[in-house]
Amino acid sequence: MEFKFYSDGVNDTYTLAKLLAPNLQIGDVLLLKGDLGAGKTTFVKGLGLSFGVKGEIQSPTFNILKCYFESTPPLYHIDAYRLEGQNIDIGLDEWIGTDGITVIEWPQYIEPLLPKETLSLVFHRLGDKEREITLLSDSPHYDEIVRKIQGEINA
Repeated sequence: MEFKFYSDGVNDTYTLAKLLAPNLQIGDVLLLKGDLGAGKTTFVKGLGLSFGVKGEIQSPTFNILKCYFESTPPLYHIDAYRLEGQNIDIGLDEWIGTDGITVIEWPQYIEPLLPKETLSLVFHRLGDKEREITLLSDSPHYDEIVRKIQGEINA
């Protein structure tokens, strides 16, 4: 299933995250795709706010993984950008799809570690602040989530 969401800025991107958050279940994996500066980390910030993360969410580009255990459920934020062409056997598989929500930026660089069922969000820059965010589901579970979000936005 595919649904396109149009964002006119940070607040709209946060709104999408806020709509998505209550529909997610422990073990869910979100794949964030798009160019640098397209809004992937902004989306994760919105998701973190929805889950009650107290501190600032920053891209874990240099850390690769940041864990937010104070959120409900725990939020695991992976940025695989620096893993292009590298050995990916660094223990990330111990966090993906486990006891929290896993959000992965640049998932193509760790593809062998990804579960079969995921929800992809593809970010396209339309202007300085405007973004097209396409939600792509690949299972009945994620199809239902996309349908709910689509219904709420179109209501």
